[in-house]
Amino acid sequence: MINNRKAFTMIELVFVIVVLGILASVAIPRFAATRDDAQIAKGRSDISSIRAGIITERQGRLFRGNSSFITNAAMDSAAGLFDGVMAYPITAGAVGEKGRWRAVVAGTTYTFIINAGTATFTYNQANGVFDCVTNNPNAACTAFTAN
Repeated sequence: MINNRKAFTMIELVFVIVVLGILASVAIPRFAATRDDAQIAKGRSDISSIRAGIITERQGRLFRGNSSFITNAAMDSAAGLFDGVMAYPITAGAVGEKGRWRAVVAGTTYTFIINAGTATFTYNQANGVFDCVTNNPNAACTAFTAN
């Protein structure tokens, strides 16, 4: 008589479940860190685009004989944030939404929330600087400047 075994034993199934559990316990925290890294990368990219847009707008003004930077009022519009300096404005996020920009004071102060906290950025019309407020103890500015 031939013994034809066509199923897994209970021990084999338990062993597979244990192995899958170990793999999941290692992988899940890494996926969460990857999401945070992606939000920081998006914020860095946005900051670079905003700064480049401010400089491009100023260069256009210089060609027209105007040496001033873009005004605070022209930074944003109904179309979105940074509309005055970017070809495609950024849609504002909801209150407390991570990985999205939000205008605190339109044209002047903006926030970007990540797991490390809230980074507050200001635009200075006098010198065209768009930078993180570093005197804020809750600021997450280092996440955007660290290598």
